[in-house]
Amino acid sequence: MFASSAPPVNDPGHGFCRDCLTVQRQAARRCESCGSPRLIEHPELYRLSLAHIDCDAFYAAVEKRDNPELKDRPVIIGGGKRGVVSTACYIARIHGVRSAMPMFKALAACPEAVVIKPDMEKYVRVGREVRAMMSELTPLVEPLSIDEAFLDLAGTERLHGLPPALVLGRFALRVEKELGITVSVGLSYCKFLAKVASDYRKPRGFAVIGETEALGFLAVQPVTLIWGVGKAFAATLEKDGIRTIGQLQRMERGELMKRYGTMGDRLYHLSRGQDARRVHADRETKSVSAETTFDTDLASLADLVPILRMLSERVSARLKKSGIAGRTVVLKLRMQDFHILTRNRRLGDPTRLADRIFQTGLDLLKKEADGTRYRLIGIGVSDLTGEEKADPPDLVDVQARKRAMAEGAIDRLRDKFGKAAVETGYTFGRHRPRPSKPESDA
Repeated sequence: MFASSAPPVNDPGHGFCRDCLTVQRQAARRCESCGSPRLIEHPELYRLSLAHIDCDAFYAAVEKRDNPELKDRPVIIGGGKRGVVSTACYIARIHGVRSAMPMFKALAACPEAVVIKPDMEKYVRVGREVRAMMSELTPLVEPLSIDEAFLDLAGTERLHGLPPALVLGRFALRVEKELGITVSVGLSYCKFLAKVASDYRKPRGFAVIGETEALGFLAVQPVTLIWGVGKAFAATLEKDGIRTIGQLQRMERGELMKRYGTMGDRLYHLSRGQDARRVHADRETKSVSAETTFDTDLASLADLVPILRMLSERVSARLKKSGIAGRTVVLKLRMQDFHILTRNRRLGDPTRLADRIFQTGLDLLKKEADGTRYRLIGIGVSDLTGEEKADPPDLVDVQARKRAMAEGAIDRLRDKFGKAAVETGYTFGRHRPRPSKPESDA
């Protein structure tokens, strides 16, 4: 589809043009064929095969694609004033808007932004199209989210007739041409640095971090570049006088583990560019959950209970559809100051029943309903297993079997007549505060 003259896999060459894929036979500032300045050159370019691909400002990019009038305008995807930013386009980011920022702060930073409520059904559909294209490159695709994944292209040269770097370059052009969105590619020898590379030159980026340069590249980076080093842990390291990865490189593994436990072991290895994790296809789902953010903070059980029941039913429906069940129920609450509170309870047996998820969540919620006002509530299950082990007969709660049978009957009615065909007493006719954004699944 694109012109290219591929070098032998073991030939470092001078890279290639990212716009026409022509291999450059000599170092130059512009493509020998099309004149584009978008050249990618690296001494290890044709020897590396582990990549991280990330769609650029994915939700916003899809909306701009579908509405060309938004092309040059700042776009924020998120809820109302009480919600948070899901995605901001790069124009909005120039104004300081960031993902997970409270919406009122985002609009203060960029008052001219166009705010669009998320259309998850559309984003999932486009994400699946990107994933299908990834799967044509290699069977080793490990999704991290709807819009990003790791790929291992080792051994695919014969299949494609090109080294992995050129295959990835062709893939990026194909996504842009056929789907109307852009991706950034990170190419390296390990997962950690492939992920770092994909963030390096966004949007429409293609960055390479080779093995010979890893130590030097990492040495000058802040410790927050390492997975798991957030603001709180970075502050701890700061107190110990550690600000850069280079400082970690000069410390012994035993010293780091003595100070920081298992995190110290991670700091030791990742600071040296050592990451032995392999790419695993069909990454296992670890939890199923649903949550919603309110327009107005809520405190009373009368307001929170109907929403908890509604979310429990959504989680249950997803479990049943997927043929799985969960042993641990997790309640999530976000306070006015955005602090997140989580409470969990491990069940005797896995469940996929909305009633059991709700009752367990309700017990947890009652302990936190002390007048504190919350802006978000979520419910979910983890410790997933197959449905064959779920919800055995309860010899103590004699009503449990009746409730399970009633829930099965409700499910059948909803399948036939729609989700609104039957409501429970917890939600029917009750006041349900309008959420600031559609309930989201995780």
